[in-house]
This record gives sequence, structure tokens and C-alpha cells, in this order.
Amino acid sequence: MNALGDVISQGPLFLVCLIFMMGIVVIVHELGHYLVGRWFGAAVESFSVGFGKPMFERKDKYGTRWRVNWIPLGGFVKFVGESQLAGDVGKLETGPVGKAYPELGVGQRSLVSLAGPFANFVLSTLIFALILGAHGRPNMKVGVADVSPTGAAAAGGMQAGDVILAVNGKEISNSSDVLIQIVLNPNEAMNFRVQRDDSEELLTITPEEVIRENDFGQKVPQATIGVAIAPVSYGEHITYNPVQALGQGVIETGATIDRTITMLTRIVTGKMSMHAMTGPVGIGDISRRAVNRVWEQEQVSTGQKIEQLFWMLASICAAISVGVGFFNLLPLPVLDGGHLVFNAYEAIAGKEMPQKVQEMALTFGLILLLGMVVVITWGDLIEAGLFGTRGG
Repeated sequence: MNALGDVISQGPLFLVCLIFMMGIVVIVHELGHYLVGRWFGAAVESFSVGFGKPMFERKDKYGTRWRVNWIPLGGFVKFVGESQLAGDVGKLETGPVGKAYPELGVGQRSLVSLAGPFANFVLSTLIFALILGAHGRPNMKVGVADVSPTGAAAAGGMQAGDVILAVNGKEISNSSDVLIQIVLNPNEAMNFRVQRDDSEELLTITPEEVIRENDFGQKVPQATIGVAIAPVSYGEHITYNPVQALGQGVIETGATIDRTITMLTRIVTGKMSMHAMTGPVGIGDISRRAVNRVWEQEQVSTGQKIEQLFWMLASICAAISVGVGFFNLLPLPVLDGGHLVFNAYEAIAGKEMPQKVQEMALTFGLILLLGMVVVITWGDLIEAGLFGTRGG
């Protein structure tokens, strides 16, 4: 059966999981905007989850229409008088209780724009904290079990038995830290600080890019240095109380944002392809593979499978939330970051950006955004193997 057939035949469970994860991320994002907007007294025309015609709609005492639409991806909050798309600049609606959005101060509007991404970062922090609070983490260092004699690591002087302490100045606590740093730096010289017996060595190694299968069974271009790594125990399993877990959640969210910035910088500078980014189709493919990998296990009870699936999808959901929050901060006029640019102009110039300029910027931003979506989605479709060449 081809990949499209796999998606259809295995669809119900993974689709439910995907819609649930995306729904949580979108609702939290839009609630951030809504709650801060209402805090400043803004009138809200509608709060919509999904797009298209409403499946469910209810108007509250403030005149806000709460909608669940038929297309279960995305969502939006529409404040009265808010400019969202070209052609609706300055449009006002009557009915909802509160101030029109343009009546809010520039600082207040900026905080409303920031509230959505901030809510996503809070969500990811809480999910990471939940995972670490429940499971802790092994007290491990990353050891080098074997070195390919023809690989980049051997050329750089790495040896079996070395323990990797830091990569490019960043301390290493697990194998994922090492792999992420390598993947983000294909064909770039990297500094590895390793412990060898009782001394430390500083090695320079340049990862080579190859095609290999990732954790979700997709075949992707990936940098490698030609080593087999294995955990080296350094003591008892690390556990966290709720406060410590929350602190670690903040650190994990910050680290994920840092990796996202690094990847985006490499894409902008031409060192990585835009196909390295993952869109809704790619997220769906990863979710499908994650569900299948858990569900196809033998000699594992249904309860254990559900528990494993919960934690795996929670981790994916946290990563999605960081991605959505960060993406919305990009300075494109149709995104929250674009609204921040408009607000910055108003704060500096002492007046709003001319409506024609706003309309042109919104149109340009929408075209650019749609172009990005097409490129990313095309890469996702190829990676998922929906055109006959399977990604895994």
C-alpha cells in the first residue's frame, strides 16, 4: 500500500490526535489575544476555532460570537475595528461591548499582539514541566561507543571512549543535545569538548550531510559525524519537584526557541533549505508515524500504549506550540509580528501608518505567507511519500 493509502487506512486515530493537538495550540494562542484584549476593554466580534462555515456558534453577554468551524485547522480572534486582511482596514462592527480596537493605545495593542505567542510559550513550558515532573531525566553523559574510521569524527581526532561535554560552547546533557547541534550545522566546522580519561580535549569536526531515517521513520537529509553514541551513567535518575520541573520547562522552551532561531537563520542565509521547516502536512505525517509506532508494538497492553502515546504526543504538542508562537512573531503584516511593526511605526511617527500602505503591506504579507506555505507543504508532501517516493 502506498503512503496515501496508509494515511487513509490508519487515519482515524492519528487524525483525532492531530486535530486535538492543533486545537489546543490554536485555542491557547487565541485565548492569549482575547484575554489581554478584554483586559484592556476591547470589544471582540468573534472567537473562532477552525475556518469555514460554523458548525457551532453562540453569542455571549458581551456580544462576542464563539464559533467552532468545520475546517479544524487554525483559528482567529476578531476585535471590532481590527485590520486583519487587505480590504478591511478601518472596518467597524456594532454590537459587541467594549472599545473598538483602534481606540486602544499603541502599547496596549502591542501587548495584545504579543499575548498570543506568549501564551504558546507558556503552554509549551507547562507541557515540558509536566513531562519532566512525571518522568524526570536520566543523569547521563554522552559517550562515544564507536567511531567510523572514514567519518568526520575520526578525521577530527575523536576516539571511542570519549565523553562529549560540550558542542560549540553549549553544555551537553543528553544525546539529543548532540544530535540537534550536529543536524543544525551540516558542512560547518564545530568545536567538540570531550573528556578523555582524566583530561579534556578540544576537537574541530565538520559534519557531513547524508540521507538517513529519523526517529519517525522519515528519510531526510541529515548531518552526521560518523559515531555511535551511548549514554554513560553519572549517578541516580534525576527527579524534579513541581517548582524545579517548571524551571526546567522554561529552560526547554528557551532551548527550543534557540534551535528554531538557529534553523531560521541558516535558512535565510541559504545554508539550509526551506524544506527543513515542517508545516501542517509534515506535522500530520510525524503524528501518524508516532501513533503507528506506538500502536504496532506487540506484547504491550492497550493501557501502556495509550500512556506512551500520551507522552509522545505531549512532547510533539509542546514543540508545535513553540513553533506557532515563534512563527507568529515573524515581522509579516498578517502575523502578530507584523502588527508589532505597525505599532512601532505609530509609536515613533506619532501617527498610524497610512491605510493604503497598510493594505499594500497586508497584501504583500499574505502573498509571501501563502508562498511559504506552498513551499513548506510541497516539501512535506514529498517527505511523506505521497507522490510515490516514500520518505520512510
